[in-house]
Amino acid sequence: MRTTLTLEDDVAKEVNRLRKARGESLKATINAILRTGIAALSKTPRARMKGAFRTEPASLGTPRLKSLDNIDEVLAFAEGEHYG
Repeated sequence: MRTTLTLEDDVAKEVNRLRKARGESLKATINAILRTGIAALSKTPRARMKGAFRTEPASLGTPRLKSLDNIDEVLAFAEGEHYG
């Protein structure tokens, strides 16, 4: 199939860099890039993940208020009133 494709400047620079590094024609390089991109986009999101996703816990220190049940204490603390 023959088509006209307009590349943005940054993409064109990367394509030319790859083309020169691989010693290929522009056509071969573009086709390789498109095949790789199509294969990656065709996979399900879970299949694209490399390894399990894990969030590491982080200590936030000791809470200043032991409970948020007493709204008067919470507001007094938030407004800067002395809280002991």
